Amino acid sequence: MKKFMVIERFKADCWEAAYARFNSEGRMLPSGLNYLNSWPSRENSVCYQLMETSAPELFELWFAKWNDLVEFELVPID
Repeated sequence: MKKFMVIERFKADCWEAAYARFNSEGRMLPSGLNYLNSWPSRENSVCYQLMETSAPELFELWFAKWNDLVEFELVPID
């Protein structure tokens, strides 16, 4: 599996809404996309998530569930 860094930038005034959704629904990852670890910024404006998958197209399915609250940047790291 290949590793990726996902950089999530919360849209203006959306951090609380994003965490409320996460607390009620979880990450909502499609099968085959695996969460490894994450690190939020001190300001809670950015979150860095280490993920792995052998099917990078799964990121688009996952991003679609959050793109009303978050802007994503996907960085392959392998």
